[in-house]
Amino acid sequence: MKSDYYVTIEGSLTRDQNTLYFANQADKRIIPVEKINSIYSFKSLSLSAGVIGLLCKYGIPVHFFGWYGNYEGTLWPKETLVSGDLLVQQVNHYANNEKRIDLARKFVIGSIKNIQKTIMNYQKDLPEIDRYIASFERELALLESYNTVQQLMSSEGHVRDAYYEAIDSLFPDDFKIGTRERMPPSNKGNCLISFANGMLYSAILSEIYHTHLNPTISYLHEPSERRFSLSLDIADIFKPIISDRVILSLVNRKMLDDSHFDGELGNILMSDKGRKLFIQHFNDKMNTTIKHKGLNRNVSYRHLIRLELYKIEKHLIGMSEYRPIVMWW
Repeated sequence: MKSDYYVTIEGSLTRDQNTLYFANQADKRIIPVEKINSIYSFKSLSLSAGVIGLLCKYGIPVHFFGWYGNYEGTLWPKETLVSGDLLVQQVNHYANNEKRIDLARKFVIGSIKNIQKTIMNYQKDLPEIDRYIASFERELALLESYNTVQQLMSSEGHVRDAYYEAIDSLFPDDFKIGTRERMPPSNKGNCLISFANGMLYSAILSEIYHTHLNPTISYLHEPSERRFSLSLDIADIFKPIISDRVILSLVNRKMLDDSHFDGELGNILMSDKGRKLFIQHFNDKMNTTIKHKGLNRNVSYRHLIRLELYKIEKHLIGMSEYRPIVMWW
């Protein structure tokens, strides 16, 4: 099984024929390219044209993260799984407002229902859980009446605000999210969410590469230059399933302290120690397996993302109607 490779120290990728190396002043190690799914770089990383050629040959995306742990961009290899028919249908479902709204609504339904499932795990610790669940149900009931992307985005935003409010009631004071902020985050809670979302966004992008889908054509989030917006659509469904649960686990198990963060109030980022800890637990979550009720076999959380993308492909070409994954476990 292929795995991800994480660069958390400065260095360079070098190539000797068909062998790839990571090197810095202290070390030089072989990277088995045939066993790598994606590379995530959180530090300054230099690479040559020869290295890029080798990575593209093996279809290995490289995701780059900035100083604040935010996703900055991806080295995207030449696509090998190309389908003109699917691309036409993907564009058609974006250009046709009714088809676009149908898909966008389903992404929001998946997001809200998975948020509900996550919150229900903490019902003993949330005295106001009935209020939160009732507000989620109200938004779900209203979704069918919405006929614009803006309305759907607003609905999902209201639910996520209530969701973060509920999470704050579970967190100690120094990890409370408060108002959602992004670049730069001003507290530890926002810092964790931004870092986790960037990790999930990149993981989804890697899975899209192994399908026939075009990552720039999306339905809930508006396609625009310089971003793979389909990853944002899919991430909304999987945040409560994967990245949010990693955050909840680390905070509630008291695995994080001041040493896992750098900066001052108004400018907080994960320290090297914090990044390594989060990456370890995120990777463990992605590789965790569950019994798939449809396939009747164990699949990893990473493969659940791939299966979701296959469902979207089938919807686009008319094989079966798309229904978003909702946690059953």
